[in-house]
Amino acid sequence: MTRGELFLANEDLLPVEEKKKTWTHLSFVAFWIADCFNLNTFTIAGSMIMSGLTWWQAFICVIIGYTLVGPLVVLNARPGAVHGLTFPAVNRTTFGIFGSLWPVINRAGMACIWWGVQAWLGGECVYIVLRAIWPSTINIPNIMSPASETTSAYILSFCIYWILSLPTIWVPIHRLKWLFYAKAIVGPAVGFALFGWTIRRAGASNVFSNRADQIPISDSGKVPQVLSGSALGWAMLRAISSTFNNMFTLIVNSPDFASRSKTPGAAVWPQLIALPVGFTITSFIGIGICRASGFILGEQYWDVLKIMDNLLVHDGTASHTTRAGVAIIGLGFVYVQLLMNVAANSISAGCDLTALFPRFINIRRGGYVAAIIGICMNPWTLFTSSSTFTTYLGAYGVLLSCIAGPMIADYWLVRRGHYRIADLYTLRRDGWYWYTFGVNWRAYAAYLAGFAINAPGFIHTVNEKIQVSVGMQRVYYLSWITGTGVSALIYVLCCFIAPPAGMNRYFMDVDESEYFTEYVGEESLHQTDSCEYIDDKPTTDMMAF
Repeated sequence: MTRGELFLANEDLLPVEEKKKTWTHLSFVAFWIADCFNLNTFTIAGSMIMSGLTWWQAFICVIIGYTLVGPLVVLNARPGAVHGLTFPAVNRTTFGIFGSLWPVINRAGMACIWWGVQAWLGGECVYIVLRAIWPSTINIPNIMSPASETTSAYILSFCIYWILSLPTIWVPIHRLKWLFYAKAIVGPAVGFALFGWTIRRAGASNVFSNRADQIPISDSGKVPQVLSGSALGWAMLRAISSTFNNMFTLIVNSPDFASRSKTPGAAVWPQLIALPVGFTITSFIGIGICRASGFILGEQYWDVLKIMDNLLVHDGTASHTTRAGVAIIGLGFVYVQLLMNVAANSISAGCDLTALFPRFINIRRGGYVAAIIGICMNPWTLFTSSSTFTTYLGAYGVLLSCIAGPMIADYWLVRRGHYRIADLYTLRRDGWYWYTFGVNWRAYAAYLAGFAINAPGFIHTVNEKIQVSVGMQRVYYLSWITGTGVSALIYVLCCFIAPPAGMNRYFMDVDESEYFTEYVGEESLHQTDSCEYIDDKPTTDMMAF
């Protein structure tokens, strides 16, 4: 490996070793059960109610959304499951050796921001636990300015969560499955416990009746507007889009976990079934809790943590039983959020930053970089209202959908499973992924087309003073279709007009470079734990940490 090619590879960028492929069918089922029971999913489901949908309309949107998400996760995970490649390496096949850097930067930035969002939710869980155990927590002197829209007690709780998260980042991916097995038990336990508790207090017959539709929303103090006709249809489409936007980080980074799969099949059916079923059940719980809050607290809350917080002060001082229940459920959610952040964000950021700075950063170090950025971005500003939260999710989906579309199209429709893994780690001009000076213009044409079609609606959503047509606003509501679909279509068309190297007529999962036989078997890359060899001369090992 030449000095110029050194930035292309380290241990975390090369194909995963067989001994680290430890994820079985059960591992993926446990992963998705563990992942679906998180506060973000509860919150999104509650936001649907706040937008004016009835509980059953919101539930239909949830079923449709997550059922459509499953196939996208499986399709994008296939290269990782077959060849043991993580997202940055798979992305090179589509965008080029150098062209892949922008999507990697894009996703790394999003992963760091999303890490902060999930960490803030985890910090709120810590606050709930502290307040349930020590009610005097609410009396901690507030030194934060009103403009910060938070208090010292919440900042303290956020810092406690941040410290608790540091050990979880240290665990290697192939050993995380045991933590996810535990989370697959803890997550459903606390989710169903809170659901059963609130439904019992509110009365099941009340929660799923029309009476709940007449209870005001906490954000506005007004009764939700009854929707009908086209307004209802577009509200439901926006709700479906919110489920996609919630999942795009996992769609894009699905090769990261699939690369640890023992067999390619282990990353197929468990994800197709466990993902939609798990997220649908969790969303139903979120809808039920949101509806029940109206009868218990007098207002409907879209944030599950605000519901738990208000349970501690409703009707005066909470009883010891209520405080104990809130504390136990809160502790469970703290653990859930810790593992949720590792799965969705720490590993994503780690893999991406490894691709950007392979000599200095591995997955573990990248996770810690994400944690530092996450605490600096003031994530609490995104949770001032459900509309702010939905706006952020929309932006997130628009950016990532334009990356996922070309990646899926490249593997399944253009190359049809044919890879040359050795060409991912070389600057040779005859390599498949060199394209034009290391950049695949076809992928960038597709990326820009997918983003451009959603840009006007997105700009209007962020700043309503900027007027755009109703049609462009509605295109943005469908960003999960327009972003992914348009970018995939344009990519395929460009490839048929100007076929890239490796384009194939027949589908077969195959590495035409025979990387594992020619390179790994003969150790021609002189691989060590850190890949720190230049022209056969070892350098200082910088990747031990």
